[in-house]
Amino acid sequence: MEVYGVLVFALCCMLFFNGVEVAVGLKRRESPSKVSQPYRTAYHFQPSKNWMNDPNGPMYYKGIYHFFYQYNPYGALWGNISWAHAISYDLINWVHLDVALVPNEPYDINGCFSGSTTILSNGAPAILYTGSDTKKGQVQNLAFPKNISDPLLIEWVKSSHNPILSVPDGIDTSSYRDPSTAWMGADGEWRVVIGSEMDHHGLAILYKSKDFTHWVKSSSPLHFSNKTMMWECPDFYPVSVKEKNGLDTSVEGENIRHVLKASFNSHDYYILGDYDPKTDHYNVDIDFMDSKGSLRYDYGRFYASKSFYDAEKKRRILWSWINEGDSESDDTKKGWSGLQSIPRSIWLNEKGDQLMQWPVKELENLHTRKVHLENKQLKGGSLIEISGITASQADVEVTFSLSNLNEAEVLSSEVVDPQILCTQKNASVSGRFGPFGLMVFASEDLIEHTAVFFRIFKSSNDFRVLMCADQSRSSLRPKVDKSIYGAFLALDPRLAKISLRTLIDHSIVESFGGEGLACITARVYPSLAINDQAHIYAFNNGSQILSISSLSAWSMKKAQIVPMAKRRKPIK
Repeated sequence: MEVYGVLVFALCCMLFFNGVEVAVGLKRRESPSKVSQPYRTAYHFQPSKNWMNDPNGPMYYKGIYHFFYQYNPYGALWGNISWAHAISYDLINWVHLDVALVPNEPYDINGCFSGSTTILSNGAPAILYTGSDTKKGQVQNLAFPKNISDPLLIEWVKSSHNPILSVPDGIDTSSYRDPSTAWMGADGEWRVVIGSEMDHHGLAILYKSKDFTHWVKSSSPLHFSNKTMMWECPDFYPVSVKEKNGLDTSVEGENIRHVLKASFNSHDYYILGDYDPKTDHYNVDIDFMDSKGSLRYDYGRFYASKSFYDAEKKRRILWSWINEGDSESDDTKKGWSGLQSIPRSIWLNEKGDQLMQWPVKELENLHTRKVHLENKQLKGGSLIEISGITASQADVEVTFSLSNLNEAEVLSSEVVDPQILCTQKNASVSGRFGPFGLMVFASEDLIEHTAVFFRIFKSSNDFRVLMCADQSRSSLRPKVDKSIYGAFLALDPRLAKISLRTLIDHSIVESFGGEGLACITARVYPSLAINDQAHIYAFNNGSQILSISSLSAWSMKKAQIVPMAKRRKPIK
């Protein structure tokens, strides 16, 4: 792109993201399909059409947020996998750029699969990604911006050294992918991990490099597990013990712990531990699957996540692919499949034993019409409609106040899996303290509704808080996902207040319990409770009286997610 074109486009972006309508250079695409689109989201990131999956290589570069993702340019089902590219000034409003990487070389002809970006020592970004070669074997490749002075990073050039890494001995060629963001050790060498499995055990293979092109495999993996299989999309990064601010991936020192995330069993699990940068030894607290309370980013539909350090605002940001819960034929009719979670800030909790997550602050710029309640009593078996906002496109925060907790139900020691417990004690099963929470995407007669709720149990002179998302009555449609999800909150209900924040966006429900202690994401496909026919209720189906100490709910404006008007050829 000529310099003049870059400057004009950058100016249009600046005006656009500051609320100025820009007619030149930007235009909306028509709907990808003539069929009704009640499930297209308004403020979650998704392309205008076709398939998307894993988030790839998010970063902040020269004042702009960049986001890449797995994309099929030619259809709504998986295939022809490329790296699509979008930019933003606020993580909420986006402009789609040209596809950054397409499968057109022998080492990636069958797909440019997932990977990461790393900001190198000279300040320039580099992409590490997995390619599927002519034999569908997985190899690791490298790409650089054609022009590092271009803040939009529109064009990328694949390294002449590709593939820079091939599958090592003992690893299947189909189980070697998804390089992480690299970090630099005190010895001046880069490290990176690649997801794999050996003898049906998941592992993160560790490599080191002095120049980011020539890599040497470590004699030992960074970590492995004999209780899991293939690890996809590994992520490894430091978190501060003392503060909420995020840390650059290469930071070392005192009061720092390290998170290792791996995607397997359709979920994103993480562990916490201490990393020795001199020996590359990672000593973990509780390993993957060693406890039935294994830590996850999200206990619902949330997979292949990727984080990055936002140097501008000193925070770590997390994204995840949220896949569909309907059928491939539905996706073909819609003309699209998949979306991304709202970007989340993540940090270590005060106890130092789990991560906290919260939607990025910028999301609040989409708040518009607001309703507010305080000190509203909720008797057993009652509900209150939250009216005055757009119920299919909303942000709701509610705090419940409790008392007389000694009346709570006793939790059987035999039931320790929260998802099983949520299924047994779903939203229609009345208890003492709970279920209480929100009913979203509810039809007026409640035939359709999705319930996000809490239930309090007593166990061995202690209490446990269960958080559930019940989709069992979410739709009259017969062939859509109606799972019930569950998680325990590491929260003492004797503090007398429990909070819930829920983001509602046409077919997605992202919920944050206990100010981000546990998160549950669901995809919902109602047939009645769509658009202006949707309702939201606060409810209490338990026998004990409780109260809403505060409730704030907002209608959400539509995020601006637009394409470039003129498409350019992808890189050669």
